[in-house]
Amino acid sequence: MTVDAHHHVWDLSVRDQDWIPQDSPIRRDFTLADLEPEARAAGVDRTVLVQTITVPEETPEFLALAASHDLIAGVVGWTDLTRPDITDELARLRELPGGHHLKGIRHQVQGEPDPDWLLRPDVRRGLAAVAEAGLVYDLIVLPHQLPACTRAAAALPELSFVLDHLGKPPIAAGGLNPWSADLRALAALPNTTAKLSGLLTEADPTGWTPADLRPYTDTALEAFGPARLMFGSDWPVCTERATYGEVLDTAGELSAGLSAAERTEVFEGTAARVYRL
Repeated sequence: MTVDAHHHVWDLSVRDQDWIPQDSPIRRDFTLADLEPEARAAGVDRTVLVQTITVPEETPEFLALAASHDLIAGVVGWTDLTRPDITDELARLRELPGGHHLKGIRHQVQGEPDPDWLLRPDVRRGLAAVAEAGLVYDLIVLPHQLPACTRAAAALPELSFVLDHLGKPPIAAGGLNPWSADLRALAALPNTTAKLSGLLTEADPTGWTPADLRPYTDTALEAFGPARLMFGSDWPVCTERATYGEVLDTAGELSAGLSAAERTEVFEGTAARVYRL
């Protein structure tokens, strides 16, 4: 079976997703009822639900959703890392209904103007609290922020860092450097893993093929190895480019050169191990 280590849900009647353009085809509700039949049909039996916006109400809602649906095996939520009572807040979240599904924390670092935001003392204190709580930290960053990710991961070897979307490489532009060198520097640290997710969003919006993604996935496979990479659909954001099944099929094509055991790591083992599913 397959683990989808990265997807979202949202209900615009509950709160706006202000990062979605007004004319986007994904500016509508996407619920677990929409995802589940597609995931099951694709052989996905467990997922990790990931935060979308920085509001404190979303994480408790996601935990409750996980508690009531066996498809969701883990939640990566959000809380303010800089709050003075971050340790108590993480403990509070773990005590909520579905709290045992909380596996990690994420913040939209990609939206922070300071490229070294992760290195701020108040942020590093919060990251240390995440590690102490036994949680992982998902990195949603842009390529120019990768060096700060490496420095943060080196400074906090007790914390497991998961790089979402391979750091959003410049696939549409066709460039590999400096992204490739910065990715390798991060991968050199043993407390880092990465997701083969969200790459279609970075591809040419007028058309893409798996060959467009291969230089980036091959770089990641060489840098991290299959045992430190995990598949994520990035549904429903991916639906701007492809169906759920097409995303999974593309990942399968790009990993076809791996052994059966290595493919099991990418599509199940790494996520289950890192997120303790």
